[in-house]
Amino acid sequence: MQPRQLGLAGFALAIAALPLLPVPPFWITQLNYIGLFALVTLGLVLLTGAGGLTSFGQAAFAGIGAYTSAWLSTAHGVSPWLGLLAGLLLTAGVALLLGWLTLRMSGHYLPLATIAWSLALYYTMGNLDALGRYDGLLGVPPISIAGISLREEGRIYWLIWACALGAAVAVLRLLDSRPGRVMRALNLHRGGGITMPEAMGASTFHYKVVMFVLAALLAALSGWLFAHMQRSVNPSPFGIKFGIEYLFMAVLGGVGSVWGAFTGAALVKLTEDQLQVLLPRLIGTAGSYEIIVFGIVLVLVLKFAPEGLWPIIERWLPQPRRGATPAADGASAAPLPAREKPARGELLLQVQAVRKAFGGLVAVNDISFEVRAGQIMGLIGPNGAGKSTTFGLISGVLPLSGGEVLLRGQRISGLPAREVARRGMSRTFQHVKLVPDMTVLENVAIGTYLRTRSGSLAAMLRLDRAEEQRALQEAMRQLQRIGLADQAHVLAGNLALGPQRLVEIARALASDPSLLLLDEPAAGLRHQEKQALAAVLRQLKGEGLSLLLVEHDMDFVMNLTDRIVVMEFGQKLIEGTPAEVQASPAVRAAYLGTEH
Repeated sequence: MQPRQLGLAGFALAIAALPLLPVPPFWITQLNYIGLFALVTLGLVLLTGAGGLTSFGQAAFAGIGAYTSAWLSTAHGVSPWLGLLAGLLLTAGVALLLGWLTLRMSGHYLPLATIAWSLALYYTMGNLDALGRYDGLLGVPPISIAGISLREEGRIYWLIWACALGAAVAVLRLLDSRPGRVMRALNLHRGGGITMPEAMGASTFHYKVVMFVLAALLAALSGWLFAHMQRSVNPSPFGIKFGIEYLFMAVLGGVGSVWGAFTGAALVKLTEDQLQVLLPRLIGTAGSYEIIVFGIVLVLVLKFAPEGLWPIIERWLPQPRRGATPAADGASAAPLPAREKPARGELLLQVQAVRKAFGGLVAVNDISFEVRAGQIMGLIGPNGAGKSTTFGLISGVLPLSGGEVLLRGQRISGLPAREVARRGMSRTFQHVKLVPDMTVLENVAIGTYLRTRSGSLAAMLRLDRAEEQRALQEAMRQLQRIGLADQAHVLAGNLALGPQRLVEIARALASDPSLLLLDEPAAGLRHQEKQALAAVLRQLKGEGLSLLLVEHDMDFVMNLTDRIVVMEFGQKLIEGTPAEVQASPAVRAAYLGTEH
């Protein structure tokens, strides 16, 4: 067992034993609230920390869970456990609807949308007669387990913390899995975004909705516990103020860390209680002055500890052993399913009169060429020639204005990037798209997405371990293939640019493509790094892989490719062997401005 696992087990035992010790009831009450707040904040760690999606509406979801169970139990005598089920189902339905409406938004529109529906839900709760309007519902019954009432705070404490720690373990397991890697890759602030996961075959919208619903369910669970602990509910704890406070807890503790949720919840709850007593004494008048202090603290944290306080604490804790993964087990797991490979010389890619116009500007004008299996084809041209646009049209990142693209005789133009990947095309990026706080091995394992099947529930229940071992083993095999196996457990953000580009190639290879597209693979590399890259690409060609690369470096292209397409001003200037292209006066004119 690793030190972190021992630490978690020790923390859980300490939490479980606390009510059995002579601890003042006040501290049990405080810990109850910390557990409840941590549950909601865990959802934000998943939604905001992993996925990069900001939501101010988590308090409203807690309100749905609380009010559903409270109304059913007070008005209809329904068991709190059935109330929990009803609350989770209603929350999931509302979250699915709101997610479908809002998660396609980007930038500041998404947070604004969450504020809007948070206010709408808050005022709905406060204006319904059936819910007691702003006075709320009284006489909510306590939760019972096997006939034992949890009326006392010392008893419900164990249920609250069982839920909080269970949720923490579930989120940790989810993030360390096939869907979790995609979720972590979505965060734009950490080098991700939607382009890379989509190119690996994942539906990023699907995973945004999954994270959104899971975060809402954690909030609803917290609301349910709160209602039956307080024995009453009213709209006050479920308004936008608490939505902002939950975000503050996440940011203060460390929005990218599961244990940051507990750190932030504890610091905010304990500090808030103390400030509410101390500040009026210091100032001499009553008021919500703690909000002012929290605002100042938030600014300071964002300035001096943008990752929150938990990463600072974590540096003083025993570090996990790198390399203790199933991938280190050699060939113990069965290989992942492999794609049928085209025969050498088979017509693989057909680009037929593709065209792209941006308004009145024609960026690519009727470009046509073919790639055969076992070839390395280069696509070159001066700056502004339309190479990257053509690359985007082929890979499904950009929609065509005309023409079509066929892969092994099947039309792929018009398909989204993830469907293009599903048909056997994989790619790298001009600007490296790795997740810097994931290991090299984890980054490469993203490439196995289409060759694996486990979902979020299986990950949280740890039913995905056999497949996960196969995926990590495949990722290690690809790292060995390109000579980076010794870097497998290094954080990707710690690598130099050259190795990072090789990691991108390994990730693309992990998808078992028929055709590999490389976008400026030698950009920014030193001479020795270019030589190492060229050696890897020749090795891949020797193994039967087909490659299409866009590149500026003429020497790199000329010494590597079988055929070259030269573009100028969005049109094909010439196609031929490297020798034919080098001998062309038109190419010299395009690059040098002269035919001599």
